[in-house]
Amino acid sequence: MPNRSLVAISDLHVGYERNKTVVEGIRPASPDDWLLLPGDVAELLDDFTWALSLLRDRFAKVVWAPGNHELWTHPADRSPLRGVARYEHLVEICRSLDVVTPEDPYPIWDGPGGPAVIAPLFVLYDYTFRPDGADTTEAALERAYDAGVVCSDEMLLHPDPYPSRAAWCAARLKETERRLEDRPDGLPTVLINHYPLVREPTRILRYPEFALWCGTTGTADWHLRFQAATVVYGHLHIPRTTWHDDVRFEEVSLGYPREWGPRATTPGALRTILPN
Repeated sequence: MPNRSLVAISDLHVGYERNKTVVEGIRPASPDDWLLLPGDVAELLDDFTWALSLLRDRFAKVVWAPGNHELWTHPADRSPLRGVARYEHLVEICRSLDVVTPEDPYPIWDGPGGPAVIAPLFVLYDYTFRPDGADTTEAALERAYDAGVVCSDEMLLHPDPYPSRAAWCAARLKETERRLEDRPDGLPTVLINHYPLVREPTRILRYPEFALWCGTTGTADWHLRFQAATVVYGHLHIPRTTWHDDVRFEEVSLGYPREWGPRATTPGALRTILPN
């Protein structure tokens, strides 16, 4: 039996039929592999449940962190839940499938490359990844609207009962820091978040205004504070490996068919996180 591995992929977007076919083909190299899913599995609850159920049946453990698309209140969805209520419902679905969420105890990976604390995060964004020259959120949003670069979150991702997405982000930052500070001492972490924890990966975006919806400066030192062996994220749809302060960051997106179709890599290929 091959050695077990900790592997990852994100931004499956199974609402696209070609992506759904890709997900149907995802299988572990070993039945003992763990799979990390840093968000954007699907917009609709039925698609979300289908994908997680399929993958959980194949992998020894599945660890999920929410993306912005799961949090949308989509007009085509069967559920009208918004904001925190929708997130809590997603957590309930995951727990019914035995999928680890940011609300559960962090599991310990004790396979090759371990031990390590596997920490799925949910911290959102707060418009602090601003384009150069925009000193306030208002100025940055105005520039984005003028450029016609506006994330659909502005229409579909509701922060209820918080007054804003930034306020929800602030609450999640506080709670997540507390959880990470209480992790087992002495063990490195694998931090799993939909958004990059540092600003640098967004610098190559074709439209720099979109960085507003890509994270928060509140996590800028988390890879150091919380002893990250690797940070795993998605959202940008630019799969690659980068290094920040000698810490490995892995962007593991599949993305939309128009994005992955031209690539030379096999669609749905899993990125090995541990062993490195």
